Amino acid sequence: MPTAKLHITLPDDVWISEVSSEFPDAEFRVLAAFPAEETGVGLLEITSPDLPTVVGAMDDREDIVRLDLQQASEESALVEFETDSPLLLFSVQESGLPLELPFAIEDGVAEVEITASRDRLSAFTAQLEAFGMSFEVEYVREMRNSESLLTDRQRELLNAAVEEGYYDTPRECSLTELAEQADVAKSTASETLHRVEEKIVKEYCSG
Repeated sequence: MPTAKLHITLPDDVWISEVSSEFPDAEFRVLAAFPAEETGVGLLEITSPDLPTVVGAMDDREDIVRLDLQQASEESALVEFETDSPLLLFSVQESGLPLELPFAIEDGVAEVEITASRDRLSAFTAQLEAFGMSFEVEYVREMRNSESLLTDRQRELLNAAVEEGYYDTPRECSLTELAEQADVAKSTASETLHRVEEKIVKEYCSG
């Protein structure tokens, strides 16, 4: 199942776009978000060197129905809010896609990661466009699990190598001993483990 990272440009007339663009040095991290009838409710962590002004700008917005300051320090605050224009949340809801939290919004752009089928991802991007949000795709990666990455024989030998201490430091088991325990030739054990290590390293680096 693929994971995509998107940079979503929010419409200019939406409160979070205007406020975050007005204060480009501020970071807005959405910690929780859920729909409530015709509004959206969220929990927001705001970090800014000009925190009182940022919170005040939010509170002045007509599309912020409710704002409750939960806690605050010198440069960060936890704010619960309700808005009647949660476009990103509506896009997620319409596409049937679970929203992965937290995600950050800075200077009018939301950076989100989505893990879903390609059909669901396509439905989500279609909803973004329908709500007037443009986006850039940073990457789409196919998530593979170890079951599909290795063959049964490779997985068996790798498990045996770990159990016997072949990958311990210092090694508790030599390649010769591992081959004898697995009942394979030493050259076969060496080649098999090399292929396993190659696959795992390449998968890690491509991730």
